[in-house]
Amino acid sequence: MAAPPASANAAPSPPLPPAAPDASGRQAEHSEAASEDRSNAGSLDRLLPPVGTGHSPRKRTTSQCKSEPPLLRTSKRTIYTAGRPPWYNEHGTQSKEAFAIGLGGGSASGKTTVARMIIEALDVPWVVLLSMDSFYKVLTQQQQEQAACNNFNFDHPDAFDFDLIISTLKKLKQGRSVQVPIYDFTTHSRKKEWKMLYGANVIIFEGIMAFADKTLLELLDMKIFVDTDSDIRLVRRLRRDISERGRDIEGVIKQYNKFVKPAFDQYIQPTMRLADIVVPRGSGNTVAIDLIVQHVHSQLEERELSVRAALASAHQCHPLPQTLSVLKSTPQVRGMHTIIRDKETSRDEFIFYSKRLMRLLIEHALSFLPFQDCVVQTPQGQDYAGKCYAGKQITGVSILRAGETMEPALRAVCKDVRIGTILIQTNQLTGEPELHYLRLPKDISDDHVILMDCTVSTGAAAMMAVRVLLDHDVPEDKIFLLSLLMAEMGVHSVAYAFPRVRIITTAVDKRVNDLFRIIPGIGNFGDRYFGTDAVPEGSDEEEVASTG
Repeated sequence: MAAPPASANAAPSPPLPPAAPDASGRQAEHSEAASEDRSNAGSLDRLLPPVGTGHSPRKRTTSQCKSEPPLLRTSKRTIYTAGRPPWYNEHGTQSKEAFAIGLGGGSASGKTTVARMIIEALDVPWVVLLSMDSFYKVLTQQQQEQAACNNFNFDHPDAFDFDLIISTLKKLKQGRSVQVPIYDFTTHSRKKEWKMLYGANVIIFEGIMAFADKTLLELLDMKIFVDTDSDIRLVRRLRRDISERGRDIEGVIKQYNKFVKPAFDQYIQPTMRLADIVVPRGSGNTVAIDLIVQHVHSQLEERELSVRAALASAHQCHPLPQTLSVLKSTPQVRGMHTIIRDKETSRDEFIFYSKRLMRLLIEHALSFLPFQDCVVQTPQGQDYAGKCYAGKQITGVSILRAGETMEPALRAVCKDVRIGTILIQTNQLTGEPELHYLRLPKDISDDHVILMDCTVSTGAAAMMAVRVLLDHDVPEDKIFLLSLLMAEMGVHSVAYAFPRVRIITTAVDKRVNDLFRIIPGIGNFGDRYFGTDAVPEGSDEEEVASTG
């Protein structure tokens, strides 16, 4: 945005209560001193603007608020129950990057509070909050000693690892998963564990130096400067550093006068001119926040994609791809298909013969893994020239719910195999697949991944699952898509988007009907296997629970 910064002014509403302090910022030691410091922090509360405890939470008044947000609130967390729609096109590639918002401003200006208010008002899932505080550089021993005496300048651009910030933000914008360091403010060091972030449709990046790097600025689609009175910022910083970070009041004031205030005047305040929007009074300026939310909603609408409709009309007259391998249709295999396709088959027999087919399918799939020559010695003392698996590890990932029925067969033939899960459901209003949940093992990028779903019709959900794996840095040629039954449309969709993914099934049917069900097909595999009630005709639940 090339226009000069707009200043959004409005009468302030009662500010929201401050966020609960991070428990990791406290030290168990020195409890007596910590108690005194918290007492000092409490006495500072009266200097802050009053918190509106007697008011109900602010409600959105923008035009986007048409219904209750899809939220499940517990005592400890808020869980979004809406899924993430496709962030890629029918070619399997990301067509538009995630929308990145930069939030700059002085220390304790209310950037994080404004960010959380934007997230709350957006009412959309898959919003990532990325804090610059996570990216302080690792200090040397000398710098550690300076920091312990409040003599290290954490408010200088050189204190931040901009290379890591930029690479992390780039990957998030590209839809990939990232690992974010966790910084411990009590020890001035990074913790050993890292935090995983993935699935950003909107990224909110906040920090005092958010606009201090030219390359970083180019990654931000919207730049917001939170402008708060310096006295209020000082009081907030005193309260935060004393109660959350174990500092004493004298050290906080010393650091503020020596480093924080000069850095604001030299590095932070001048970046206000780079902002698209300046928000006076921070979280109290609800008009500015609503304007921001409306703009973000309009950007998200422009990024909406329709994948399933494109798949239904694309590349369906081509021959089946060479990456497809169909289990040989022996009389035994065809006999088992006859049983599980028969609508009169009992649930017990359906489960029994489905499991037999799954076992044969997985044994067949393992033959496509890389093997290398090796020599072992037999009990008779003789050498045997054999083969051994040439990869690091095998991981199975099931597309819930039907895909999880294949897990026992995989475990039966792959010792100590790791298992991940992905939940993809169809939005009944749009007909598009949506990602609701995933749990993947650590370091999955080093593994050969067996992706399991029992039926694949259009390929929409299978494509989404493959895209998730690619976003977690799994090489395309290390992904094996396994399904008991596929439609030609689904085979073409996956192979066209991901030509190096190996597709393995026991049968391929020719057609898909108007409800995207495989014809002649197998029915709703999940309902038949788990014994759940069949859904009414036209509801497309076969796609909802687990569909390729």
